[in-house]
Parts: sequence; structure tokens; C-alpha cells
Amino acid sequence: MTTTSRPTGHPGYSQTLPRDPKSAATARRLVRTACAAWGLHGTAENGALVVSELVANAVRHARRESIRVMVERTAPRTVRVAVADFSRALPELCTPKGDEEGGRGLALVAELAADWGTKERPWGKVVWAELEARG
Repeated sequence: MTTTSRPTGHPGYSQTLPRDPKSAATARRLVRTACAAWGLHGTAENGALVVSELVANAVRHARRESIRVMVERTAPRTVRVAVADFSRALPELCTPKGDEEGGRGLALVAELAADWGTKERPWGKVVWAELEARG
């Protein structure tokens, strides 16, 4: 696995990871590293939670053996985390009933993020969330 940083455009970090639940830990480290590099430490933990949920959804629903995690600084105080996968099934925000364990991930993303959404691609989709730094 290699991590790449783009020197032009919006500074960004990205990494291709196996479609495996253990990849969430690597994705969290990537988000924390990017936020630290940009001096946006207050965004790191929410970004780590959000990327964990996005990775979990991709692991659960994607079709191929890898996913791509991307972290971009889209504005001076805005971090966008995104996960690309090869499934065309779009995520759905739902309200779980009672003691159901699943179905809360996107609600958490919506709560923590300033905005979130999905970009459809011919090969699958990219699910993204933007976090605003405070202070």
C-alpha cells in the first residue's frame, strides 16, 4: 500500500485499501495525518469517525476487492473525506428501529459533517463528507 499526496490543486491524501473491515484503522490514520499536516487538529477525530463509517459501508456493499480513501482540503478550514468503491448502489439514510445495531452510520455522518453526498461514476460511486474546522 502506498499513500500519495498531491502537490497541486487542493492538497490531498489518498490510499487504495483492501475491502476489509481492518482498513478502517488505516483510513482513520490517513485522516488524522492529513488534518495534522494542515493544522486542523480539531477536525481529525470527527473526520476519523466519518471515514470509519464510509469505509464500513464500502466494505459491506462494494463488489471488488479494494476501495479508495481520499482526504482533501477543499477550503482553508474544510476537510473532505471520501471513499470510492465499485458498487453503484447508493447509500440511504435510514432510521433504525429500537435496538437494531445497524443503520446508524449515515446518520452519524450527517450529524458530524457540514455536508455529505454521493457522486455516481460509471464504475461505482464516491461517498463524501465535508467537515468544517471550528475556531
